[in-house]
Amino acid sequence: MLKKQTLRNNEYYDLQPELDNLFQQSKENAKFNNLLPLITDSRNIKLAYRNIKRNAGSATAGVDKKTIVNWSKSQTAGYVQYVRDRLNNYQPQNVRRVEIPKDNGGVRPLGIPTIGDRLIQQCIKQILEPICEAKFHRSSYGFRPNRNQHHAIAEMYNNIQVRNLYHVVDIDIKGFFDNVDHGKLLKQMWTLGIRDKNLLSIISKMLKAEITGIGIPEKGTPQGGILSPLLSNIVLNELDWWISDQFETFETEKVYANKNNSEYVKYQSLRTTTTLKEIYILRFADDFKLFCKTKQMAKKAFIATEQWLKERLRLEISQEKSTIVDIRKQASAFLGIEITTQSPRKKRKEKQRKFVVQSNMLEKAKKKVRDKLKERIIDIQKAPNDKLAAQAVNKYNATVLGQQNYYKIATHVNLDMNEITFIINRNLHNRLRKRWSKSGVKTKTYNKFYKNNYTTHYIAGIPLFPLGDVQTKFPQRYNQKVCNYTQEGRDMIHKNLSDKHRNYMIIYLMRTAALTDTVELNDNKISKYVGQKGRCHVTGAILQIGYMDIHHITPVSLGGTDEYKNLVWVTDTIHILIHATVTSTINQYLKRLNLTQEQRNKLNKLRVKAGNLAI
Repeated sequence: MLKKQTLRNNEYYDLQPELDNLFQQSKENAKFNNLLPLITDSRNIKLAYRNIKRNAGSATAGVDKKTIVNWSKSQTAGYVQYVRDRLNNYQPQNVRRVEIPKDNGGVRPLGIPTIGDRLIQQCIKQILEPICEAKFHRSSYGFRPNRNQHHAIAEMYNNIQVRNLYHVVDIDIKGFFDNVDHGKLLKQMWTLGIRDKNLLSIISKMLKAEITGIGIPEKGTPQGGILSPLLSNIVLNELDWWISDQFETFETEKVYANKNNSEYVKYQSLRTTTTLKEIYILRFADDFKLFCKTKQMAKKAFIATEQWLKERLRLEISQEKSTIVDIRKQASAFLGIEITTQSPRKKRKEKQRKFVVQSNMLEKAKKKVRDKLKERIIDIQKAPNDKLAAQAVNKYNATVLGQQNYYKIATHVNLDMNEITFIINRNLHNRLRKRWSKSGVKTKTYNKFYKNNYTTHYIAGIPLFPLGDVQTKFPQRYNQKVCNYTQEGRDMIHKNLSDKHRNYMIIYLMRTAALTDTVELNDNKISKYVGQKGRCHVTGAILQIGYMDIHHITPVSLGGTDEYKNLVWVTDTIHILIHATVTSTINQYLKRLNLTQEQRNKLNKLRVKAGNLAI
């Protein structure tokens, strides 16, 4: 949930009004000629540092061998001045090349910029994102705030089951990230209203940063850079709108003013009174599909899109991986899910027959899950003591929960997971039967997620999560009003930070159980998080990674234990206040938090228990 954390950081550094203004101006087709002063604003640079320091990638070194650890030792004024000096006459440092193995036996090349260049890219991204978000198409879901794979799958389900579009054009762009035309990209940015020539020059230099061992690239946006995902969406945004304007956003002289469902009324009119062919695009990064009414239309769309990509974006498609599928007869793969339809049935009040979506995990997705869990099982087997075994079990459980949370959108996920379970259970028995026990206490976390009567095994006192105990949850379509850059959109984000966010946090806590903590403490941390419903004990604020601490009500130094009842989760600022004794520090944080009397009372109870005076 780093995207939600980023929104919190925007508000924390008081940059939100400027970002909102950029978004609104972009909506009104404004031209942005002087963005560098905002990019080099100290608030934006501090925000960039805060956003990247909690990212796992910040621990990856570039060619200069430096990571975020090197920057963490610097004073704020140091890295603020560093960014300003670099952008004053920007010259990119070399990019480190890393090759990641792919499922098909090939490799995916990544370009890792230095941590300094990543900080600069983050500064630029934060200012460009609201401008671009105002112009991006609603059917694009990859690398965008608040959107995810589940939203894309939900849109595909909707196109098939509600719009009855059964002919799917699958198009695979050949080496997309390696073949983006730099000149075309800069022109597209200009068209979006980004007309700061100094900034465009900096981005051009970034694109041409020398890759160690390869040389200076003539085209492409290297995967691994912070700015690359945004740039890739800028490239394909033109495709989104070209397809959309064929039907979905086709401009009409007539205004359809039905307040409840104006789009539905417009589409019905276009279907019955025009010769327009109904077609929709769905895109996640460079993976996209077109949905058509007829096979003939799908064939035309395939040929036209191939030609358009070649002529407009200078991109080739892979003929082997691109195809047309009738979803009623053949499955279409998308984001690890294999989607087709069930046999048609007659609707009760209508004569027309309805095809209903059914979906499974892809075979290669099943293999990935099996392989990940087998690795986790070996880690448990090799653990030399209960403390390390408990940590390994937590990682195993986090993997189980993570896979269930993702693949539960498949209608037959229970069958798929049970198929995997049959193999994994045999592996568990062969490797861990001497270590496990069938008796133990199920944690609050276990009881939150698992209700069925599956046989439970315990290792180091921790129950193993049952992989097969998962039920389908139909994905929800993305609410287009959700937005980081409008007050209404942010209110919806804050309101919706519920189960999905908490599930993610529980997985995070399992994976990051500290070796320095007791098994009891690591287990009770997770249970207490569930018990508090993911909110701060004092303020009720939603807890976020990097800004939350577990607090012993009675300190260990005063005889406190790691028992569940002696623990509470609080935000990092509240934790500072609990232990603060310096008046200036107390006043500084009290002013920032603006606590109610009830919240202050809770804080003071914790302070007194910790051996400090009430405030």
